[in-house]
Amino acid sequence: MFLQKTIRKKTVVEGLGIHSGQVCRLTFCPAPSNTGVYFIRSDLPSRPSLKVSARSVDATSYQTTISGPEFSVATIEHCLSALSALRIDNLFIELDGPEIPIGDGSAQGFLNALMAVGLLEQDQPRNYCYVTEPIYFSEGEKHAYVVPYHGLRLTVTIDFPHAAIGKQKIDLDINDTSFAREIASARTFGFLKDVEDLKARGLAKGGSLQNAIVLDDRGIMNPEGLRFVDEFVRHKALDALGDLVTLEMPLMGHVVLFKAGHDIMNKLVRKILDSPQCYRFVELGADISEETARYSSWKVPGS
Repeated sequence: MFLQKTIRKKTVVEGLGIHSGQVCRLTFCPAPSNTGVYFIRSDLPSRPSLKVSARSVDATSYQTTISGPEFSVATIEHCLSALSALRIDNLFIELDGPEIPIGDGSAQGFLNALMAVGLLEQDQPRNYCYVTEPIYFSEGEKHAYVVPYHGLRLTVTIDFPHAAIGKQKIDLDINDTSFAREIASARTFGFLKDVEDLKARGLAKGGSLQNAIVLDDRGIMNPEGLRFVDEFVRHKALDALGDLVTLEMPLMGHVVLFKAGHDIMNKLVRKILDSPQCYRFVELGADISEETARYSSWKVPGS
């Protein structure tokens, strides 16, 4: 039987907020079984909390933002991606202000902090959301779907009309080892014209070549270059894993994304939630071989 997990003790991540440019502090805290993942504003008098949920997502342009009656939290995906890979079920994430530290633009700092304190198995079994029938969402040329799979597998394809990016694809079984080796250090990226526009609007004050890959018309501006030749698609996989945490239950399935950003991911997650006939709850080790085999080569209709 696989049990739910939290962390052994508190751990802190500090750094600049991407928009304010001010130092901010995040504290990961253990949470009881069957709690889920919550953000808490420890700087506000009532210490209001906000559960990580697809139903709370209210903005998906450039980043994923969740909102509640008392506060919002933006750019949650980098932090949450580490929780997805480590299969952390229950966690309180305390913030001392409106922003999450951006770190170096990847998930590495969050992963390091969590691994440093270690994970704790709890007293309740983990029930996985096992997809039994394909669930598909498309919007124009963008699409996202999930089919039965004994584990968590992610296939991501991007295609940008920029010579430094172009078409890239990654296909990976997700676990703590593969995440740490292949995805965690992949940085977010953006285009100089967009960064300049954000700064003109008083945003992205903390943005720099130290926390993002920036591209101009000629190429990559970062003097150190890339960490992976396909770092761009690896970061998109990182983002997708973070967005999957808004499902509020660990997923067993093969997620396939084509040119799908935060908006498409949120719509896919909502469609999963709205399709209870296409999944069931299982404990790891359950016999799901027949369903997995049936859809192992499933493709997008008409592709």
